[in-house]
Amino acid sequence: MSTAAKTTWQNEISQKGEFVRSDAGWRNWIKKDGSTPFQPEAGRYHLYVSYACPWANRCLAMRSLKGLEDVIGVSVVHPTMQRTRPDLDEHVGWAFAKPKDPPFTSAWGVGSFECDAALVPDDVNGAKFIRDLYEKAKDSVGKYSVPVLWDKKLNTICSNESSEIIRMFNSEFNDVAKHPQLDLYPEALSKQIDEVNEWTYPSINNGVYRCGFAKSQEAHEKASYELFEALDRVESILSKQRYLTGPRFTEADLRLFMTLVRFDEVYVVHFKCNQKRIADLPNTHGYVKEICQMPAIQKVINMDHIKVHYYSSHQSINPYALVPVGPGVVKELLTPHDRHRFPKE
Repeated sequence: MSTAAKTTWQNEISQKGEFVRSDAGWRNWIKKDGSTPFQPEAGRYHLYVSYACPWANRCLAMRSLKGLEDVIGVSVVHPTMQRTRPDLDEHVGWAFAKPKDPPFTSAWGVGSFECDAALVPDDVNGAKFIRDLYEKAKDSVGKYSVPVLWDKKLNTICSNESSEIIRMFNSEFNDVAKHPQLDLYPEALSKQIDEVNEWTYPSINNGVYRCGFAKSQEAHEKASYELFEALDRVESILSKQRYLTGPRFTEADLRLFMTLVRFDEVYVVHFKCNQKRIADLPNTHGYVKEICQMPAIQKVINMDHIKVHYYSSHQSINPYALVPVGPGVVKELLTPHDRHRFPKE
């Protein structure tokens, strides 16, 4: 088995059965002040994403919010992961497909999942798998994740750290963005945003994975209690104000939303996060509705991709790759909410 086959979520488990996420391996920064080799030029960068992945989806949303669609290209992988080098190792990862291609089956030959028009092949590097991009960039880390922000000029990966990609999209491309005035990380709120991110990331964003990928009862329960304690904290905050830091929608809200919008359709069942649903938290539920109904956000949420990915890509959790019918949260999230009772900046 190659090194690459060891760098998947299955191998990020501690001796106590806890899921311990590896850090991103590519952390270059795009700076318009010229302090790095990466300049914010229109047409220079290409973003590789999955609609299913919350980390990649937040980057796609920031691109949409800032109006960077004509500046930064996008390729979208199939939601069902595949064997990337079946003749070499057991690695399972993101694969490209074209609309109208034959249905994908899961990597272990179960299920049949149609391609659709949301798929966008790689017309920059001609990759068949996300792994191909990392190998082209001579990656030495070996976790072939999305998002990938590719630099076409330097012919390499610029970044695969979503939290840093959204910061770059937020501030460094304003000269070519359609909405340069939008700032989701304003200096006046930066400390508060960072403080919110410090507890929402480990307990909620990564917390659902810590619940779902745990391999011991102790690890699962620890993650679950931390998750729902944090969700109760969110509910309390949102009972008093419109967003996490006050009346203004910020990066902190975008990051949290991408987990919450997946929660009732996927995490409650697949990751066993079933102490409560988001639908059971009235203020949080309304908050998710409001954000989902923002036009720039709504167009980058694809619940079909989200459900198919999780239920068809984790053999040890769902060996028959059955996709539950689910509660149909997409239609429900487009119904009226009451968040207007709080002021908005």
